[in-house]
Amino acid sequence: MLVAERLFLEKGVDHTTIEEVTQGAGVSKGAFYLHFSSKADVIEALRTRFVQKLLNGIVEEVGKQQTDDWNGKLTAWAKACAMGYLNAARLHNLVFAAAPPPSREGLTNNILIDNLQQLLAAGSRERAWSLQEPAFTAIFLFNALHGVVNRNAIGDDSAKRTELLRNIEESVLRLVR
Repeated sequence: MLVAERLFLEKGVDHTTIEEVTQGAGVSKGAFYLHFSSKADVIEALRTRFVQKLLNGIVEEVGKQQTDDWNGKLTAWAKACAMGYLNAARLHNLVFAAAPPPSREGLTNNILIDNLQQLLAAGSRERAWSLQEPAFTAIFLFNALHGVVNRNAIGDDSAKRTELLRNIEESVLRLVR
């Protein structure tokens, strides 16, 4: 998967052969086909790995907040999600835009939205904020965050990142008030 990711990023999916992937990984084509039926399967595995790694980073950042600091947890969630996308922008673009998933279901149903929904519901139960539909709010926040992160070419510009994170924090808190 690491070799495929590197080659896909360097050459593009269409210009990378399975033979190049297997040679780079030092495995036979037979071994490749034991795990994947096509490059599309590799992309799907890269997509799954990307989202899981992003979730792991989010959970870590949220876990650093005080137990009763629901606003801190929510802003940590949003900022960690944004930074995860920014830090892996090329890979995100590869697995979600250059080789898009077969459906748009991930924009309304994925482990990141599920995690955010659980956080919003828990904060509502603790009366940190009052949300009628934590599921709706989670989808709304996830897609809004996704949109603003993709809106501008921020790259490694730390001033632009700082500004974006500040805007995300203010907007997320404004939404749940």
